[in-house]
Amino acid sequence: MTRAPQNLQDVRRLLLTHLDIDPKTSRSQDLESAEVGIVGDADHWGGYHCGSDRVVAGDYSVVESSRDRAGLTLDASGLDVGSFSVRVDGRTHDLRTFSVWCVQQCVAGAADTRDIREIIYSPDGKTVKRWDRLGKRSSGDSSHLWHTHFSFFRDSTKAGRDQTPLFRRYLSEIGLISPSTPEDDMSEKAENEIHQVYLGTFYGGPSMGRAVDPDGSGAAKVGNSLVAKLDYVMARLDSVSAGVTTLAGMDWTDEPAIVAGVLAGLSPQRLAEALTAAGLTPEAIAAAVPPDMARQVVDELTARLAAGGSAP
Repeated sequence: MTRAPQNLQDVRRLLLTHLDIDPKTSRSQDLESAEVGIVGDADHWGGYHCGSDRVVAGDYSVVESSRDRAGLTLDASGLDVGSFSVRVDGRTHDLRTFSVWCVQQCVAGAADTRDIREIIYSPDGKTVKRWDRLGKRSSGDSSHLWHTHFSFFRDSTKAGRDQTPLFRRYLSEIGLISPSTPEDDMSEKAENEIHQVYLGTFYGGPSMGRAVDPDGSGAAKVGNSLVAKLDYVMARLDSVSAGVTTLAGMDWTDEPAIVAGVLAGLSPQRLAEALTAAGLTPEAIAAAVPPDMARQVVDELTARLAAGGSAP
């Protein structure tokens, strides 16, 4: 079932916190909760609002970029932002100016836009435009006259990368929130790094491809977290340790066992060669050689002795 990833939920929460001026009342000037969407409705198939369970054959949100192919999960990777209008210090800011500002940041190559694949928007409420980082598409349907769509490369969603900086910067630039200080930036960076460790520990990375038992309560489903991987590594180390213990307890002077170990798959000629090289006693050889091979081995040894020990 397609999910709304945490990093896009964070963007949604940020926008609603500052652009839904009167949360208790639904009005056209405010950005309402229903106007900020991540997961498409049940009839929505294909595109960035869908996860792996709802993509379609040849889906552009998967096939046109290696970043999308590598990042495909059950998470949606799109965000819709509806109409709003706020007035700050005598200036009005709305969906149109917001969308144009975001596109300008993408065109300028701002660092906090690197994960945005496309923005579908209307600069004037009359025409629909599309900025596409890949340069493959330039238009969108008429629904984008009243809402703006952001697509994020799926690998950034899979990694849980923080997408709030661009939107926080917009809110700061129009004066709705205070500009961040170096201390705030460091704090935000630290929180993001902690979040990345959390995601990597419990969710991220390629799967080991087998069931594991992280908490000792029994094998769980195949996992792809660092916990699962470490559990698998420990299980393998336990197996190696048990094998070393077994080897350490073996009697390495047990000649019949040594001979039996070299017998498997050997012809009488190779067996006679190995026994001669080992310098084992006749008693050890007699005890180790299977009865059905004994006659052939004796004949081979006799021939070697008669030839002065040379190989046949």
